[in-house]
Amino acid sequence: MTTCTTTAGRAEGAAEGEPASPAEGPDVRLAVKDVFGIDSPLTVPAFAEPSEHVPETDPAYRFNPDVTLALLAGFTHNRRVLVQGLHGTGKSTHIEQVAARLNWPCVRVNLDGHLSRLDLVGKDAVVLREGRQVTAFQEGIIPWALRRPVALILDEYDAGRPDVMFIIQRLLEREGRFTLLDQNTVLRPHPQFRLFATANTVGLGNLNGLYHGAQRLNHAQIDRWNIVAALNYLPADEETAIVRARVPAFADEAGRELVTAMVAVAALTRAGFRAGDLSTLMSPRTVITWAENTEIFGNCAAAFRLSFLNRCDEDERHVVAEYFQRCFGREPEEPGRVSGHGPLAGEPARGA
Repeated sequence: MTTCTTTAGRAEGAAEGEPASPAEGPDVRLAVKDVFGIDSPLTVPAFAEPSEHVPETDPAYRFNPDVTLALLAGFTHNRRVLVQGLHGTGKSTHIEQVAARLNWPCVRVNLDGHLSRLDLVGKDAVVLREGRQVTAFQEGIIPWALRRPVALILDEYDAGRPDVMFIIQRLLEREGRFTLLDQNTVLRPHPQFRLFATANTVGLGNLNGLYHGAQRLNHAQIDRWNIVAALNYLPADEETAIVRARVPAFADEAGRELVTAMVAVAALTRAGFRAGDLSTLMSPRTVITWAENTEIFGNCAAAFRLSFLNRCDEDERHVVAEYFQRCFGREPEEPGRVSGHGPLAGEPARGA
């Protein structure tokens, strides 16, 4: 049962016994042990009621204890937290699921190469006011978020353009005020504004060739992050449990054995990548897609080809096929079915 206590430091003006509105801030405290299953006596601030920007809770999500505690420190003590990890490890989802359980409003911004300074800060735009077209300043996502008790997540932090990154640098200081030059205004962050980011690298750029578009980041920026958490792939049993939770068709014992073999193939691709035998690897997201496609096509080998093998370098496919053979005792490719669509009908189910 979730432990929930009233926060002593509620906002002024809120009546005793009434939940604070989202504009005021958290109004309850939750026990970490009850909510996240982590053996800890800590309690964390949270909102009693969700609002429109609170993410949906995924009951199948499995929390990494170290990363969860780092994120909770960010929410509780206003620490800037950067989560680094390989693709498909669920970095952004991890932050969202923590926010979901705290009912903390959460907004994600993807720092792709096309996002500009004006998109973040704001720009003049023609608007209709009292029946007349006038030019008015339209705020970007940063001023909007700064004024609210919102957790702002900057996805693909190491892919942002340099001019965008220097705008963010001022936000990395806990009490850093933000200057809107176009408005001659200085914004003071809301006391419950929180800032997180996710990245595949720690600002060193595309060293292994896996993340084209990743930039080498200014060290002064990296230095301003209070906490850098590493989220790697989960242990095999936990990854298996997540895949089975996402694809209920594999909830039985036969499904467990099949998913265990799938996760074993994924682990071999990751080991092959580290050893330099492969230029790509299978993420947990791909394993879930493979399981879903197995349910659709009724054939595990065909789903494997369509979900992962066909995206691999042609010179490396024999290595991947060997991994599959090791875990399933048969080749993934059959004569005439090297690529393209696998069998849809008349095939034995699942592991055929």
